[in-house]
Order: sequence, then structure tokens, then C-alpha cells
Amino acid sequence: MIVLAIDTAGVDCAAAVFDSGSGKLLGRVSETIGRGHAERLMAMIDEALVEANLSLTDIGRIGVTVGPGSFTGIRVGVAAARGLALALGVECVGVSTLEVLAQTTSGTDKPVLAAINAHRDEVYAQGFEAGVPVGEPLLLELDDYLARAAVAGTVLVGSASSLAADRNAETGPDHYPIEIVARISATAKAQGKPKPLYLRGPDAKPQTGFAVSRA
Repeated sequence: MIVLAIDTAGVDCAAAVFDSGSGKLLGRVSETIGRGHAERLMAMIDEALVEANLSLTDIGRIGVTVGPGSFTGIRVGVAAARGLALALGVECVGVSTLEVLAQTTSGTDKPVLAAINAHRDEVYAQGFEAGVPVGEPLLLELDDYLARAAVAGTVLVGSASSLAADRNAETGPDHYPIEIVARISATAKAQGKPKPLYLRGPDAKPQTGFAVSRA
């Protein structure tokens, strides 16, 4: 099965074409752009398909990162993935960015705590054992995360991991390797249309007091 993987959940915009039968990545395009995912994504999908020497009609499944992460970026990726899946008549699956981070530590037999710095003294976190999630993704208060991170033998991964040593540390952006997104997408269980995984509301709030009255 040929899988198209999409990631717009963070500062990167990425697309990859993966052959689940051979386990090979056939095409991959990834750029760290910060913003502007909507303007770049479709062209990157085309570039990945050209590299793979395939067309959209060859795609048998689509996988997309659903968060937690950038509120706007996630909406762009999920909307594109769902639209393409509908047009092609193929399955579409959502992939957690925390699972992607956890998979970067594959090979360890220790518990993994994947965590993204959500700022405002909050952290997106989820535990994993042998690659399997332990509980649901959570939005934790920083102190709660630090207590979990202090458990002996726990492998920390993600931008929030540096906070375990210094709660005031400056953390860089998280990156979700598109090849890992593709591999997870190939085996993920389809559960209907993927939805954004928002553990916290958007920063932007609707203005009040300026509405124009309607007749």
C-alpha cells in the first residue's frame, strides 16, 4: 500500500510517500517554514509524488499529524488530508505528534515520556511503554510534568524534556520526522475522519463589544 503522510503540526511543513509493502520511503520533502503551511503544502505533496515517480491516484491511504501543536497548522494539514482522502476514496488516519516523538526513541525498553512545551507553565505530555501509549495525551501543569519526568528510568523526549533540568530553560521548536509519521500512518487503525487534537483552546479570542447590530 502506498501511503501519503503529511505534517503541518509545528514549524515544519512536510510530505512523504511511503510503500508499506517494502517498508521504503519513496519520496520526501520537508522544510522548516514556521508559518505559511497552507501556501506550501500542496506543492510539497506534488514534489514528494514526483520524487516517488507516482501520482495521487496511486495513494491508498493518507496519514496526517493531528497534534498537539500549532492550532492553525493542524487545521491546514487535517483539512488537506481529509479533502484528498475524500476525492481519492481512500482511508485517512490521524497521527499524534507525541507518538511521533516517542518513536524517535525506538529501541529502548524503558518507559518514555514524550512532552511538548506548551508554554504558560504547561506541557503537552503522554507516556509510552514499548511504543504503546500509556493513557491519553494530557495538558499538564509544569510542576505535574516535572514530577512525572523525575521518575527513575524514564526516557524524556520532546522540547519539554530540557525543562526537567531547568524549569526556566529556553526550548526550541519540536520536529516530527515525516518518515516516522509515514510509518505510523501505514499501520494506524482507521477510526473515521481524523480530527485535530486540541488540548487547549486557541490563543486568539473573538472580540466583544464591537459587533454591528443587524436589522
